[in-house]
Amino acid sequence: MKKYNIKIAILSIIVMLSGCTDNFIEINTDPNGASDALPASLISPAIYSTLSYNLGRNKALNNELMQVTVTLGNTNDIHRYDVRATYSDGPWNAWYTQLNNFRDMYTKGEVLGEDGSKGISLILDCWVTSLLTDTYGDVPDTEASRGREELFQPKYDKQKDIYLRMFDKLEEANTLLSTATTTEIFKRLDLLYAGNTTLWRKFGNSLYLRLLMRLSNLEDDPDLDIKARVKNILDTNPKSYPVFEKNEESAILYFTGEDPLKSPFATNTNNAWNGSAGLANFFIDNLNNWKDPRLPIWATEASLGQYYGMESGYASGNTPDIASKLQLALREEPRLGNIMNYSELNFIIAEAGVRKWTNIDPETTYRKGIAADIYLWVDTLSAEIKDPFKIEKFNNYMEQPSIKWDALEGDKFKLEKILLQKYYSLFFTDFQQWCDYRRTGQPEMPIGPGVLGSMPTRLKYPVYVQNLNRENYNAAVKSMGGDDIRTKLWWQK
Repeated sequence: MKKYNIKIAILSIIVMLSGCTDNFIEINTDPNGASDALPASLISPAIYSTLSYNLGRNKALNNELMQVTVTLGNTNDIHRYDVRATYSDGPWNAWYTQLNNFRDMYTKGEVLGEDGSKGISLILDCWVTSLLTDTYGDVPDTEASRGREELFQPKYDKQKDIYLRMFDKLEEANTLLSTATTTEIFKRLDLLYAGNTTLWRKFGNSLYLRLLMRLSNLEDDPDLDIKARVKNILDTNPKSYPVFEKNEESAILYFTGEDPLKSPFATNTNNAWNGSAGLANFFIDNLNNWKDPRLPIWATEASLGQYYGMESGYASGNTPDIASKLQLALREEPRLGNIMNYSELNFIIAEAGVRKWTNIDPETTYRKGIAADIYLWVDTLSAEIKDPFKIEKFNNYMEQPSIKWDALEGDKFKLEKILLQKYYSLFFTDFQQWCDYRRTGQPEMPIGPGVLGSMPTRLKYPVYVQNLNRENYNAAVKSMGGDDIRTKLWWQK
């Protein structure tokens, strides 16, 4: 954290260069003003805006669907799988705005001959594009962000084509960043990695593995070549595809507590943060059973020294009492600025090992994944525990029956353990818990008596898009088989 605790002096440079004396976000994410901006001036405002929006949607939608939190009353029925159409507009608008900025970065980098800017912009493009397609399915891609060309009714690309294009972009980014450098101004204004192209490469290739694993149900599709791609990255050419190797390399934009990098939750009142919602039984019970050191960091006590949750999907009119809640300190928690962390990567590699996509030992990466997330969150353990394989205290944690790796167990049970631990590593990470559940059905969660139907598989397209781009909308709906919250995405079928 200390390495990325950016000084306010650097933030001031961004404000000055954006021509703004108040809030750089509004200026630099304006698609009308972005055409005259240097690539460096676009990166941090666009990342911050994307993250801020993701955190809000995670809290309101992902956490309710995935039994992290439960909202009281009937104003929010998402924990009952009732996702209203009004939830569709926000993500679509926010992500396409920032996709425009990241693609502007590439264009400007090309004009200026800045290969470093181009490579970084491709990674950020894939980050946001994956959020869009994994939330809606077929979406505008090749014709998106081309309003300046007066292309206002873009076609919808098939999700398979979008994924293949993202793979190509991440390959290009890896190649560009293997030799490119970034400008001095880019280094000063890049609040994620300070223009370090090696760290950006590691993020890009780690993201590549996340997206490859998303297609696990399609591993035999010869057009995708999933297993060969994973093996090439992890086994055949690992030096050519560097990935995260420690927590400090994680893609986390640490909030500083000062404008303009304040947590988007910092101004929430106590009531707005957790006054009408408590933590779910599922989320709390596992942490309780494991005597997990992250529990008091994430949750309040329900009574003296006790933590317990609420029933998710409770029947309407049978409202439970709020028990443990999200800790108030999380409102300004620097680590909530997570895009992708080292722990998640280890669980991806562990799953790839179980699936026989790599020769890397899945037990090793499973244990590393658990250790990495606890290290990330529990500062007091950093000096006490150095090696999760040698320190008895940590071994005791991993020897618990519901955590312990058993080489004799079947692959199904190994994957269940990996995905349950991964669920906790994805705490407050956009829609990633929901994505994994839609892909695997894991972790297995109890279904409350008030739940309406099955888990939603996507968000509907925004209503205004249906009206303004009717022909292309109709073609996309026909291709996908409907525009419903339970229409399955391509990678689920």
